[in-house]
Amino acid sequence: MISTKAAMATVAVADFERARDFYEKTLELKPTGTETRDAATYATGGTPLFVYQSQYAGTNQATTVSWDVGGDIKPVLDHLRAKGVTFEHYDFPGVSRDGDIHDMEGFKLAWFKDPDGNIHALMGS
Repeated sequence: MISTKAAMATVAVADFERARDFYEKTLELKPTGTETRDAATYATGGTPLFVYQSQYAGTNQATTVSWDVGGDIKPVLDHLRAKGVTFEHYDFPGVSRDGDIHDMEGFKLAWFKDPDGNIHALMGS
């Protein structure tokens, strides 16, 4: 029944104003107009991203949100680096790394964290 319904990524943050600064200024996401004093929905490609204040912020140790940036992974990394984003490095068996980009047999990934430690991924080719 829900297979035809839209889904959205949801990110818990400890300090909504600090998160708003990161998501709007650093990641350059635009609010959709669906906002409260401690939550907002952002436009990102064809899917929304819901960011809300929660006491459980940053407790997820896995990727929260992934963006498919295709062949633009290097320019996107450069752009985010220029805005102060630092990228995470992980050691996975059989995965090579070129700078901040992990190569999984031609599938490229780079991870970064928001101010609450939520893990975000950029996926590319």
